[in-house]
Amino acid sequence: MELLKEGALAPMFKGKDQDGNMVSLDDFKGKKVVLYFYPKDNTPGCTTEACNLRDNYNDLLKRGFAIVGVSPDSEQSHAKFRDKYDLPFSLIADPGAVILNAYGVWGEKNMYGKKYMGVLRTTYVIDELGKILKVISKVNTGDHTRQILEELGIN
Repeated sequence: MELLKEGALAPMFKGKDQDGNMVSLDDFKGKKVVLYFYPKDNTPGCTTEACNLRDNYNDLLKRGFAIVGVSPDSEQSHAKFRDKYDLPFSLIADPGAVILNAYGVWGEKNMYGKKYMGVLRTTYVIDELGKILKVISKVNTGDHTRQILEELGIN
């Protein structure tokens, strides 16, 4: 599957978050959305990325951004992850990879010569009208907020 292009309309999505609430792209009309896709709750890179976004959450909110994470983990796994790291944003469970496929981030990975299907860590920044402003496929997990702002030309 191929990543979506900047300027394209972001695919509509709908899924349950860590509390069982339905979350959709429509919920964020009028806001910019940092929609980040990550492989697995409670793994080192995913935890680092989520905590970086958490630590900069208020600054991103002030700049008009909402944050939503998506992985194939269950709602229960997301709830534990959120509680353990005090994450203030929604984490959507996508065990069937419906949203992951719609955004082109479910694909072949290679670890130690073994090929398997999984989440290609990617962040999409979507504007207030639902268009993709930026696609970040080489995510810097430890400094992701700065990376997002720099990619958008925001200081």
